[in-house]
Amino acid sequence: MNREFRADASGPLHAASQAQPNIALVKYWGKRDAALNLPAVGSISITLDSLWTRTEVRFVPGQKGDQVSLNGRSDEAEAKRITACLDLLRQRAAVDWGAQVASRNNFPTAAGLASSASGFAALVHAGANALGLALSEAEQSVLARRCSGSAARSIFGGYVQWAHGRLADGTDSVAEPLLAAGAWPLRVAVAITSKAAKQVGSSEGMRRTAQTSPYQSAWVDTQEADLAVARDAILARDFQALAQISEYSCLKMHALAMAAQPGLLYWNGATMECMHRVRALRQQGLPVFFTVDAGPQLKAVCEPSAIEQVKAALRDVPGVLDVLDTGLGEGAKAIAPELVEA
Repeated sequence: MNREFRADASGPLHAASQAQPNIALVKYWGKRDAALNLPAVGSISITLDSLWTRTEVRFVPGQKGDQVSLNGRSDEAEAKRITACLDLLRQRAAVDWGAQVASRNNFPTAAGLASSASGFAALVHAGANALGLALSEAEQSVLARRCSGSAARSIFGGYVQWAHGRLADGTDSVAEPLLAAGAWPLRVAVAITSKAAKQVGSSEGMRRTAQTSPYQSAWVDTQEADLAVARDAILARDFQALAQISEYSCLKMHALAMAAQPGLLYWNGATMECMHRVRALRQQGLPVFFTVDAGPQLKAVCEPSAIEQVKAALRDVPGVLDVLDTGLGEGAKAIAPELVEA
């Protein structure tokens, strides 16, 4: 860490960034160190394109505390997490300036669509730029992980692997790209089955699962094999193999969580029906598979030629409120500040 650096108050101290949520195909669930957000297992994800978080950060010398606006509103719990994240950047820059932060999503927040991943990736990217910190993508990934585990992956685009790491300080628990988005441009139909925030957040769900689920050790012990299968499938562009391992990892994660005490039920009836619908489409020869994170939204990943049929089938499921269509996207990037409110 560059502890000799000190940000220059004569500089702009102002930047904005955009990051996209990611969907884990081989799931992350459970932490080996909650304070550092070190995962119990590695994971592989895809970064989305059409869904985004845009965040503007302005540091103000002399200001005490941070002023935070999320989607035009204040959220005390999230503001504390944002301050903790900014503190990591302030420590790197050797400053104590307060910040003004405005962040906006174009998709439902805290509803199983990885808004924390895109949000904290955008925050780290914008905050580092505002302070003039020349951080590598790997360094940004480590800092983003400290703020929200899966945010480590949203620093990068396309297909991404996040290593669980072995070092106690977490410096080797970093994400890295596996394959560029354009190298295998799959599409994703997101079936929105609820716009409400989930009752049990991911952090609490992981803690409860690790402490009470009888399947926790099996989950950890089998993950490396799953990662190897998924890596090979991605590098070979083998859709059938990726479909099989992704649905397997998804259902295994949810079985793990359901077996906690009390059990975690992130799905609703429409989620289940969407799973059946996707499997019926695949039995008909359509290249599509599902995955579901800690929430009720189903993501149907498919070859581009199948996207219209997949969307139509999901829209026909009772309880589906909307179906979003997205390709695979790039990693966190700088944007013009006016786009945050555009």
